[in-house]
Amino acid sequence: MPDTTSKSALLRRPEVLQRCGISNSTLHRLINAGDFPHPIQLSPRAVAWIEEEVSIWIDQRIKASRSQSGTA
Repeated sequence: MPDTTSKSALLRRPEVLQRCGISNSTLHRLINAGDFPHPIQLSPRAVAWIEEEVSIWIDQRIKASRSQSGTA
């Protein structure tokens, strides 16, 4: 089985919140709405997000913001 995420880093919750500029409650709301990548389970009490997926989400938000501001 090929390892497709071997170059990907994992981000813990504080770093995800800092990079995205959102609160913990907003993070949960976005995940529940299917608008943010789901975390992966590291252990029974620890989760992390794949850095590349978070970066893609940020890029998509930037593009959406730029396209909306261009139509005003």
